[in-house]
Amino acid sequence: MREIQTQTLAKIKKHLETLRLTKIQKALDTELGEAAQKGLSPTDLFERLLSIEADHRLENRIERRIKEAKLPERKLISDFDFEFQTGIEKTQIMELAKLDFVKRKQGLIIAGSSGCGKSHIVKAFLLIGCQQQYRCLYTTAAKMLSELTASLADNTLSRKLKNYTSPEILCIDEVGFDRLEQQNARNASLFFKVIEARYCKGSTLMTTNIDFKELGDYLGDPVITTALVDRMIHHSIIINIYGPSWRMHESKKLNASKKKVK
Repeated sequence: MREIQTQTLAKIKKHLETLRLTKIQKALDTELGEAAQKGLSPTDLFERLLSIEADHRLENRIERRIKEAKLPERKLISDFDFEFQTGIEKTQIMELAKLDFVKRKQGLIIAGSSGCGKSHIVKAFLLIGCQQQYRCLYTTAAKMLSELTASLADNTLSRKLKNYTSPEILCIDEVGFDRLEQQNARNASLFFKVIEARYCKGSTLMTTNIDFKELGDYLGDPVITTALVDRMIHHSIIINIYGPSWRMHESKKLNASKKKVK
């Protein structure tokens, strides 16, 4: 009888190898031993084995989503210092972190001065989006416009545009930071193409340190920018952070500690 069980177990392991159920294959002996000790039913054992494989595959899928999103760093909402940054409501951010607005295909625009935590929040939201298995992409406005402008020269604009219009969540960080973008008046038209294609079809997260009325100068075409802003704000949640700069705060602490050492 034991010999038959051994042969059957060998066949099961072979099947698992063929099906590439690697996690179940590695855990099988341990799980069979625990099942015998605890008196688990066959269905309970089967569920435990399937959950091991499912969890492994889910982790791999999320990791792929994060890599595809091109997130420069993995920020967490739990690491955001709400006690320091008094210019924003924690309850509002925690509610938004559920990403219900993404299901509604709404956008999110966070405006505020440099260092107030805008990028931290949208990067954290994008990471949550990856964990919820949304197709996500992170970019800065400068990088996006530079890539789209370059695509005009080699006739790849439609393909490059698809990179920015197809993700379920697109994060455009640092709108207004790089003034070099003003050199090309076509920037407004290219930016508009992205926003227009995503309008009510996907969720776009944006951070900016300039007022909407300044976008015309920033993008080089006030007329197109008017239509762009109209679409940006119509279906988006807008948050203004009126608070201190974390980087400035850290700099002051660092300099203060250096003075004490001296």
